[in-house]
Amino acid sequence: MPKLKTHKGIKKRMKLTGGGKILRSRANKGHLLSSKSNVRKRRLRRSATVCKTQVKTYTRLITG
Repeated sequence: MPKLKTHKGIKKRMKLTGGGKILRSRANKGHLLSSKSNVRKRRLRRSATVCKTQVKTYTRLITG
């Protein structure tokens, strides 16, 4: 079988940790920020982990 290519869009948006988890940035931080509280915006800065059900799919796309 041919080698799998890395999905460049996923690679730019996600980060693979040493333990095999995948980190992603949170949504709702692009625009309309004046109506959102500072606490909410601060929490949106933090990265989140990808759901267990999608880890296998994204790992295959990232590692190629």
